[in-house]
Amino acid sequence: MNQPTASHSWRFEAIGTPWEIQTSSPLDRAARAAVDGLIDRFDREWSRFRTDSLVALLAQGERSVPVPPDAGDMLSTYAALSHATSGAVNPLVGESLAHLGYGRGYRLTAEAPVPAPTRWQDVVFWDADRLWMREPSTLDVGALGKGRLVDRVLSVVQAHASGDIVVDASGDLAVRGAPVRIGLEHPYDAARAIGVATIQDAALCASATNRRAWGDGLHHVLDARTGTPIQTVAATWAIGPDAMRADGIATALFFDGGPELAFRWGIQWVRMLTDGRVEYSPGSAVELFSRASVDS
Repeated sequence: MNQPTASHSWRFEAIGTPWEIQTSSPLDRAARAAVDGLIDRFDREWSRFRTDSLVALLAQGERSVPVPPDAGDMLSTYAALSHATSGAVNPLVGESLAHLGYGRGYRLTAEAPVPAPTRWQDVVFWDADRLWMREPSTLDVGALGKGRLVDRVLSVVQAHASGDIVVDASGDLAVRGAPVRIGLEHPYDAARAIGVATIQDAALCASATNRRAWGDGLHHVLDARTGTPIQTVAATWAIGPDAMRADGIATALFFDGGPELAFRWGIQWVRMLTDGRVEYSPGSAVELFSRASVDS
């Protein structure tokens, strides 16, 4: 996906996806242990696919759990995404995904769609010590969680390595140092790209309906208001200063309101509709091979 600039590469699997960290000098054992520990803790806190995570305990009826360090930033960002998309993006969409078969055990057999709780901010709240749930519900931070983790892994790597750094978590990546050219994979043909983005001291996050897809037209990008997969957008890309917000915008771009929030946050974007048209933000520096449509 990317054109490497750093000379040392560390590849591994984590949170169900391949990772690659590229650095100018090799990461020592302490650095790798710090990255492993950070990812493991994040997974134990936020994974809805584990039975022992904090998210799982809340879904099983616990009223509160120790507040994870990422809760405030992630849930506050969710509030902005939810407001911008009129509720289409919602962190309580976990049960909606499970009803369509994308839950613990990956049974991939769909039941009737279930909308997420509309007023999720009345259900989820937190303070300095605890994350609270007024009623059992399944948190799913997939709209921005991987981006948040990329940001935190980047911080750990920067504490141990200087020079060029790329943290790539399969679709969500952050770059520091020399620029990196990234191909925007065509959602209907992985051997093709619809364009190229040059990323420097920034993050690029992508989302597509051909990833985590199953059954008859089912995929992981749901409209929380209906509990059904979105059908009008095929893929999105967002470029911003940090991966968490870029990841959130990549999700919000599947819905009305996403482009407006991207503008307010200073994030460039591209999205491909299911009819093949391509839209992009004004002033986008992305080199597109086909400029079929301009969003103004």
